[in-house]
Amino acid sequence: MSEAQGRLPTPAPCFEDSRRQTGPNLYFARPGVVLETLGPLACDADAHARWRGHVLRACASLAWPAPVLCVRAHQTGASLAFTAPEDRLLAATEVNEWAWCAAVDDRSFHAPGFPLVADEARALETLRRAAAAEANPVLVALLAAAEARDVPALLDDDALGLGLGEHGRAWALTALPTVDDVPWDALGRVPTALVTGSNGKTTTTRLLAAMLRAHGLRTAHSCTDGLLIGHRAPLEVLDSGDYSGPGGARQLLRRDDVQAAVLETARGGILRRGLALRRADVAVVTNISADHFGEYGIHTLDDLASVKLTVARAVAERGWLVLNAADPLLRAHGAQAAARVAWFDARAHDAVPPDGQGDGDDGDGGAPASDAPTPRCTHLGGRLWLHVGDGGAHDGSVHDLGAVADMPLTLGGSAGYNIANAAAAALAAHLLGVPVDTIADTLAVFGRDHADNPGRLQRWRFGALRVYLDYAHNPEGLDGLLAIVAGTHRDGRADGRLGMILGQAGNRGNREIRDLAAAAALYRPDLVLLKDIDGYMRGRAAGEVAEVIADELQRRGMPAASIRPCLREQDAARELLQWAQDGDTLVMPLHGYAARDEVAALLDGLESAGWRAGAELPPVG
Repeated sequence: MSEAQGRLPTPAPCFEDSRRQTGPNLYFARPGVVLETLGPLACDADAHARWRGHVLRACASLAWPAPVLCVRAHQTGASLAFTAPEDRLLAATEVNEWAWCAAVDDRSFHAPGFPLVADEARALETLRRAAAAEANPVLVALLAAAEARDVPALLDDDALGLGLGEHGRAWALTALPTVDDVPWDALGRVPTALVTGSNGKTTTTRLLAAMLRAHGLRTAHSCTDGLLIGHRAPLEVLDSGDYSGPGGARQLLRRDDVQAAVLETARGGILRRGLALRRADVAVVTNISADHFGEYGIHTLDDLASVKLTVARAVAERGWLVLNAADPLLRAHGAQAAARVAWFDARAHDAVPPDGQGDGDDGDGGAPASDAPTPRCTHLGGRLWLHVGDGGAHDGSVHDLGAVADMPLTLGGSAGYNIANAAAAALAAHLLGVPVDTIADTLAVFGRDHADNPGRLQRWRFGALRVYLDYAHNPEGLDGLLAIVAGTHRDGRADGRLGMILGQAGNRGNREIRDLAAAAALYRPDLVLLKDIDGYMRGRAAGEVAEVIADELQRRGMPAASIRPCLREQDAARELLQWAQDGDTLVMPLHGYAARDEVAALLDGLESAGWRAGAELPPVG
């Protein structure tokens, strides 16, 4: 449902969603609006052409700059986007909705105050009134002055920020200053990084933020866990919850005590609103894997790669795009990126680079060769190596960041995906100016304490019972976790069993849910407890996702007696612990924040008390 459509008594049948793009987005490097089509003409090229004509006439009638238009056709319809003035984006959504309804002659989309589909002249008059009511000439003047002075601007529904962090100021939109009243000389930037990808975003964000803090910067980071800030642990938690979108990022960037910022940037936020800021120093893309297909016209891995690589727009002018050389989609798309690209590669190779060597293609599908030294981080000879150099001030030398097996985050070198996260964070930190020794020192300790990376590959041991807690939320992430577990599972004992909790958010399609169950079935668990994810039901009934998972597990040969529903995550964790015997391995992918924290606290308490499998658990509460 669109933002304007929320005021209507019934949804419009010819479009599914209409939204503003307040920052760089999948379609443009500047703000605009986008609409997702529905109905029999959703994929009709003639209807799309009529939509273009309606938009162009409406923008001319409103005296707006000529828009850039984009029709992104996909297998279920089309995304229809155009650029629009930043102070009139709500009016632009109404233009978009009217233009499409008029293009398909859908007259059901009407209510008092909304443009008439059947009468273009009256519709344009309605749109002119809406645009005039929203117009904010003071805001427009401030944005133009900021751009002329190369000062970053952060705009949302309530406030305008000029400058970033400790070099920024913010005003409510209802109390904006004049251009002459802004202290322009005091405004500027702080080091900023965007982190996106299908898996590893939060771990990479936390690790990169830890490196910046070790460098002496009061660093804020936003992620799926919340908004955090500080010089060192323990960090101040400003708010808890999923803050991987532009709203949370802007909250941090407007704080006057922030000296650096690392901003997790999820697919949903990019598609709903675009990026939080137009320019960043570094943007990291960890990997691309199947997840969230079917939303906002994203149906393929290529589609998803294009969404994630929206972050390249923020570093196109003078930043760095940090990409995974082991990901074929990122290698292909990275070659087309309008930004300087630095590469990380966590695949293990035997060769150790001599000092000053190792740039260019490693002969195994890595980063493309270049005449100039390319910053890279590679896994060679069991160690991480940082290849510095950008063809300018750096000398192209190679630095040893330490043995991978000695980095706590890698679980003795067995956690391949965390080796990739470490390499990505190390390379990004270097490009943000963190000294090599500080990067290496952080890698040597990060992950030793549960508080470093809560909810990601946390592990406990109670005698011969092993317990793993992780966020694994898609087939690739779950397979990566279970592959690590398989390396230690059973410990040579014939009676060691594998028990796990399994669930999925309700906004995934049944095919994606079944793929998650199939990934679990490959490891032949002895018990699977099926859960819901509190806060992520997304329109599904309680137990509905669990039923799909149970059906797929049985199709894959798992006996029904080994599959039990236990929908509340905390209850499932306790039931799994009560089932466990010495020598078993328990895997707990937990996603609700309250559930994860409660279970982690329970496990910490059991560890402190010397609990062993078979003993009673403490009562709840």
